[in-house]
Amino acid sequence: MAKNLLIVESPAKAKTINKYLGKDFHVLASYGHVRDLVPKEGAVDPDRHFQMNYEVIDRNEKHVDAIAKAAKAADALYLATDLDREGEAISWHIAEILRQRKLLDGKALHRVVFSEITPRAIKEAVAHPRQLSMDLVNAQQARRALDYLVGFNLSPVLWRKVQRGLSAGRVQSPALRMIVEREEEIEAFKAREYWTIEADCAHPDTRFKARLLKLRGKKFEQFDLTNEADAMAARSALERSAQGRLVVANIESKERKRRPAPPFTTSTLQQEAARKLGFSTSRTMKIAQGLYEGVALGDEGVVGLITYMRTDAVHLSAEAIHELRDVIAKDYGPQALPEAPHYYRNKSKNAQEAHEAIRPTSALHRPRDVAPYLNDEQRKLYDLIWKRAVACQMQHATLNTVSVDLDAGGDSLFRASGTTVVDPGFLAVYEEGRDAKSAEDDDEGRKLPKMQIGEAVPLAAVDAEQHFTEPPPRYSEASLVKTLEEYGIGRPSTYASIIQVLLNREYVTLDSRRFRPTDVGRAVAKFLSGHFTQYVDYDFTAKLEDELDAVSRGEEDWVPLLEKFWKPFKATVDEKSETVDRSEATGARELGIDPKSGKPVQVRLGRYGPFAQIGSKDDEDKPTFASLRPGQSMHTITLEEALELFKLPRKLGQAEDGEEITVGVGRFGPFVKHGSMYASLKPEDDPYTIELPRALELVREKAELIANRIIKDFGNGIQVLNGRYGPYITDGDKNARIPKDKEPRELTEAECMELLAAAPNRPKRGGRFGKKAPAKATKVVKTAKAPASDAPGKAAVKKAPAKKAAKKATAKRASAKKAAAKKAGAAKKSAG
Repeated sequence: MAKNLLIVESPAKAKTINKYLGKDFHVLASYGHVRDLVPKEGAVDPDRHFQMNYEVIDRNEKHVDAIAKAAKAADALYLATDLDREGEAISWHIAEILRQRKLLDGKALHRVVFSEITPRAIKEAVAHPRQLSMDLVNAQQARRALDYLVGFNLSPVLWRKVQRGLSAGRVQSPALRMIVEREEEIEAFKAREYWTIEADCAHPDTRFKARLLKLRGKKFEQFDLTNEADAMAARSALERSAQGRLVVANIESKERKRRPAPPFTTSTLQQEAARKLGFSTSRTMKIAQGLYEGVALGDEGVVGLITYMRTDAVHLSAEAIHELRDVIAKDYGPQALPEAPHYYRNKSKNAQEAHEAIRPTSALHRPRDVAPYLNDEQRKLYDLIWKRAVACQMQHATLNTVSVDLDAGGDSLFRASGTTVVDPGFLAVYEEGRDAKSAEDDDEGRKLPKMQIGEAVPLAAVDAEQHFTEPPPRYSEASLVKTLEEYGIGRPSTYASIIQVLLNREYVTLDSRRFRPTDVGRAVAKFLSGHFTQYVDYDFTAKLEDELDAVSRGEEDWVPLLEKFWKPFKATVDEKSETVDRSEATGARELGIDPKSGKPVQVRLGRYGPFAQIGSKDDEDKPTFASLRPGQSMHTITLEEALELFKLPRKLGQAEDGEEITVGVGRFGPFVKHGSMYASLKPEDDPYTIELPRALELVREKAELIANRIIKDFGNGIQVLNGRYGPYITDGDKNARIPKDKEPRELTEAECMELLAAAPNRPKRGGRFGKKAPAKATKVVKTAKAPASDAPGKAAVKKAPAKKAAKKATAKRASAKKAAAKKAGAAKKSAG
């Protein structure tokens, strides 16, 4: 056994590092976090100085045991988990577990950190270890405690007031608020008409366009052309005054420099990968993790290709800069190299959690050289990282912008601009993407013909074009990450998880790669913004992040920070739990009056999603309900659209057996009903337009499916059925597998009973509190109304008294078993 044990987080990393360190080291992986808070109330105890109750994570217990076993035999332990707060906390948890098991007595404990997985970096880190940083550990503990306290106290309020199964997060909730507020801006936006006027210049060398700058002595913007009549009048006046030509009044040439963007941080990598490669934030991080942990490069072996990918630092080491400059000089020539290196400052004063920006571990690993060893996604991302790092140390780009003013007579002026690249500098390698184009971008690449002051340029036409102002765009992953970073919400390691939680909880959806909030997401955001305003406030969340950063730097103690947060937060939770009305929390919205019944029509959020309602619970007749259709929102639906929903269930006609065929929408989607049989509609079928022939086709398909399901029925509850995983035997209580050497259709009743007797009992299906659900004590009956306000559009369920139904079902099964046993006994006796 090696005398030194080194612990990293991932097995891929362990395998690579093991080769670098040799036989004196045994490298094991923790497989991420090893301990977490117990998943129940009281895991963080505010009354005992926020004592935290941890337990080993089940899935990682075997890895923890392996580490403990190896630690027992080792002389020294090196904790080499990631270099951020989470990594520091994982190292501390491992040390605590080993300490509790009395495996550290008399042994050296070292903490080592590295930002790249290369032989030099690993050996350097092991040669210069440090002690565990309790400041970083406590910052992570405080973050985890805050997230737990918010989640465990705020989520149950959402369950009671909005909908079961919802969650509120300290950082995810402000992010959701951003998306919802942007949607509200879009809905409230009123498009405004405006017109632009351009001159189509027919210069002999190059035809070009010029924008109207001045009209009759005033700036064009002052005229505020908002209708066609005014625009046409202005165009006619310009045509008259210009008389078919424009005269060059002024020429201005300006040279400017564009400097390269700094190397990637976590957020800028996520933004650029989303813009240029179409990668989601979580996908980007997963691919980057693989590049960081190492890729097999032929004879060179496994090599970590990039530095640590969770960082908000933008600076580079002197060694990395020197190597980048060498590559630039060789690949792009001395003219592409500035006299002195470019140095970049960190915007965040806490950008100490990683040593450097994201860069290639060696600039000599050019994308074309490593491409054969990478998959397509790895190749694209590595190419992006390498080019950005190389470009950041290259010569600035030199651009020349020429602006020409053209006199149209009558004290009116047009302007044309064009920008050309004098020296591409870093642009020869990389240009940063943008979320939206500017007027300056439109001018780039346009080259104007050579002109002289006083020269007459033929005017082909004056064009007036109608436009409408547009609402702000919905957030993309790139723009959301950028905005979160600008507000100081979250940190490098959290952006991908924030977005993933919002998507997994179905608070938002991605529509054309833009975030659109769902009705549930809007209800949650509105409830939190209205009643827990401070805790979804952007400045409050950012200030809390800054305080956590201060804890990580040793400038603030974590317990007073939690105390300051907890007391007012708990008081607000208790107060809102008692005072907030559920109908307000679910965002009930009045649409108007139903012309047939004269009753109010409203939409709100129920247990199974948004629905419309005619009438109220105080009416003599029960209110009627209808689920909203896919794509409809309770925030934008109109009265007319809501009334259309109540046309279901629809009667389509009769089947050949005389049974009525109806179509409706239930909890599990739209369906066709024939007698007591339900057949789901296909995605292409619309319950509001489907006709009888198509409905009958769906009914026939369902009947065939049911018929094919029963292989054999003995008439006493015992059946041989076709199941999802193949044929099986059942008596309603137990299921039995069919031996491979038996043909299902040839099984006898006695054989089936024997197999059932040998089969294990089915586990009882418990509800939330472990009680068996009386599934057979319910009966579905036809109704035109939904059963309850929380179950719009569902077929009503008429519940028999639970005890009576359960007793009856049990007696029926017992009777069937007794008769079957008697029959089997007689058959056996006869055979004997």
